[in-house]
Amino acid sequence: QVQLTESGGGLVQAGDSLTLSCGCSRRTCSNNGMAWFRRAPGKEREFVAAISWNGGNTNYHESVKGRFTISRTYDGSTMRLQMDSLKPEDTDVYFCAVALSAAGVGSSPSGYRYWGQGTQVPVSS
Repeated sequence: QVQLTESGGGLVQAGDSLTLSCGCSRRTCSNNGMAWFRRAPGKEREFVAAISWNGGNTNYHESVKGRFTISRTYDGSTMRLQMDSLKPEDTDVYFCAVALSAAGVGSSPSGYRYWGQGTQVPVSS
């Protein structure tokens, strides 16, 4: 069983920066793509960013391009999301996920097998 643990969330102000981390318990993460999604109360899960198994390919939602940066350690044990110039509309619960494939950087939740419990990121105006 793969366990994913998000950390780094917390209340910030608009314009601030924050880095989220996702720790993975198994080698599975080093062999597969990983991603961040987010979800506001009462809304569907939304794709944020994804990275392939070796970090060579990334994908970002249009709304975060130029502000967020996804990265991962070489062994795949940790994935991060550097979030700059945060906006109130970035307020959500952020989840990390492990893709079904090594190259997976898709934006659909159906392409991901394992999910973390989420970490809250409230952004005040």
